[in-house]
Amino acid sequence: MPGIIEVAQLAGVSTATVSRALSGNGHVSAATRDRVQAAALELGYVVSSNASSLATGRTKNVGVVIPFLNRWFFSSVIEGAEQALLTHGYDLTLYNLSGGGDERRLVFEHFLLRKRVDAVIAISLELTPGEVGRLLAMNKPIVGVGGPLPGVRTLSIADVELGRLATEHLLSLGHRSIGHIGETEESETDFHVPTNRRAGYESALLAVGVPVDPELFRSGDFTIQGGYAAAKQLLGNPRKRPTAVFAASDEMAIGAILAARDLGLTVPGDVSIIGIDDHELAEFFGLSTIAQFPAAQGRLAVEILMDQLHPGHRDQSTVNTPLNYELVVRSSTARPATPRR
Repeated sequence: MPGIIEVAQLAGVSTATVSRALSGNGHVSAATRDRVQAAALELGYVVSSNASSLATGRTKNVGVVIPFLNRWFFSSVIEGAEQALLTHGYDLTLYNLSGGGDERRLVFEHFLLRKRVDAVIAISLELTPGEVGRLLAMNKPIVGVGGPLPGVRTLSIADVELGRLATEHLLSLGHRSIGHIGETEESETDFHVPTNRRAGYESALLAVGVPVDPELFRSGDFTIQGGYAAAKQLLGNPRKRPTAVFAASDEMAIGAILAARDLGLTVPGDVSIIGIDDHELAEFFGLSTIAQFPAAQGRLAVEILMDQLHPGHRDQSTVNTPLNYELVVRSSTARPATPRR
């Protein structure tokens, strides 16, 4: 079986250069890396993960911790992160914390500290000072996705602004009776996403003199089923049916569209509906939304980690990077229908 010496001879470089080129540790020009990779491929040489780990102290593995696995947003962030990690020669280990507090304690106090991963990406999790401190003490860089974390490089979305923009879109079309589907404070998530999006909705209404009506709010738990149930109650009230609905996620907005259809209402003829995310099904349902590009968030988190893992990176541990978002107008929103005489 060919070894590193044969690869070096074929590529015309030193064994140290072969090691740097194939491990991703240290500087190697793009042309040299391509030549080394071509030689390794021709000879059928594969780097031993155990040998590489012993030599470099790295596992070439990144741990990704999420609160839910069965939600489109989280799976999309993971997909983007995994694609980026593959290009850098890293594996991904996923830790799903949907089981509760005991699982979280085991992950942060044991699994992530057993030298199984080189770094950690935490998605939509407000890490405690203890969790952050233990990881950093073990020299494991962290990137947080979803909101600012003290002492950690983070990517965050302006959820208040997203809620405000979605509501302003409906207001600009002439709607004044606008319902909202979100979550109650009792079922709050990390980084207060539902509360912040509801705050944006309320501030947009108040800015144009529209009073906030608590009867136009329903909780939908950020799922299609939850959005359907909430919209059934919101739109089924003949005395106080809103002309538009802002749902705090596309999955709830899709549920609202299905509920409207089951009630015999047309979208947007009888009710306009807008969400947040730009879910993979949003275009199919003609859903207007605020896109927040989750796959791009995963890719960007990996690029930040790579900067921290490789020698010579600048310390940016306190930097929070705002994430991009964009209003996408489709067929689910329109001007309110003129009342019949």
